[in-house]
Amino acid sequence: MIQFKFLGILMGVAVRTKKPLDLHLAPLVWKQLCCIPLQLEDLEEVDLLYVQTLKSILHIEDSGITEDSFHEMIPLDSFVGQSADGKMVPIIPGGGSIPLSFSNRKEYVERAVEYRLHEIDRQVAAVREGMSWIVPVPLLSLLTAQQLEQMVCGMPEICCEVLKKVVRYREVDEQHALVQWFWQTLEEFSNEERVLFMRFVSGRSRLPANTADISQRFQIMKVDRVSGPTQTD
Repeated sequence: MIQFKFLGILMGVAVRTKKPLDLHLAPLVWKQLCCIPLQLEDLEEVDLLYVQTLKSILHIEDSGITEDSFHEMIPLDSFVGQSADGKMVPIIPGGGSIPLSFSNRKEYVERAVEYRLHEIDRQVAAVREGMSWIVPVPLLSLLTAQQLEQMVCGMPEICCEVLKKVVRYREVDEQHALVQWFWQTLEEFSNEERVLFMRFVSGRSRLPANTADISQRFQIMKVDRVSGPTQTD
């Protein structure tokens, strides 16, 4: 779990220093970090096909399937299910030896959902422990998942209007034709291209959620063209 604690430390540093990380975690992970109870909808958001499969097992009688034909339609014969990495694993201790039947399918679905929603509890706890070394973790429960994600990762979109608020002009003003062309070009960029631009001028790929937290500003300056050295006879 050391790597997850280290990730938590990095996330805590990002919050404390207001230097966002380009980090992509499932929405349910952010909820768990904030101690927000998970629902079936959270699993559906990350694995819709699996949830649909479980629902079809739960309501299989709607398709005319009876106890006699249950195993002809369902390829599972015990309490095993698909994990987040696609492997078939027992969803409860000893699940591989517990038969799945028409009569206990409701319990199977409940157990399968419970397993998937809490599959990474230990990893999330390790991340929270790492964060606790940098920031007061109990305060995370006061945040929404979206708020925490923005504090750690900043804004996913590089907005030109935000950049205009933090730019500095030297020996040129915003009305200059070259400056106008610059902003016009940047606005025509895709977000991926603007991310590359930000990496070039600042070394970062995301902006803090709060504009006031942008301490590093980039500059647009006028540079006089200097002719190269001339060769003397």
